[in-house]
Amino acid sequence: MAKSSSRAPGDPAAAAADAPAASPPQAEGPAPESFELALGELEQIVQRMEGGALSLEQSLADYRRGAALIAWCRKSLSEVQQQVKILEADLLRPFEPDDAEES
Repeated sequence: MAKSSSRAPGDPAAAAADAPAASPPQAEGPAPESFELALGELEQIVQRMEGGALSLEQSLADYRRGAALIAWCRKSLSEVQQQVKILEADLLRPFEPDDAEES
């Protein structure tokens, strides 16, 4: 029998079977509202996975969500680093407290 291409709405098993291997982070759930919330969710995922009570499917779903969160966090950090570079431009100089106070 041929494999059916239709999937039931909200069926993660069907969606995972049809999804490409390198799907974008947005496909693995909603983007976090903040960096801190993303880290909190990652910590929860690690605790669930270390607990050892997850099924194989749940472990795989959590792994995918964790990978998407890590990618989102890396992108966020990169964007912030770029903003800091722009704001600081050529203002980064060695800190010399004695010279500044004696003037």
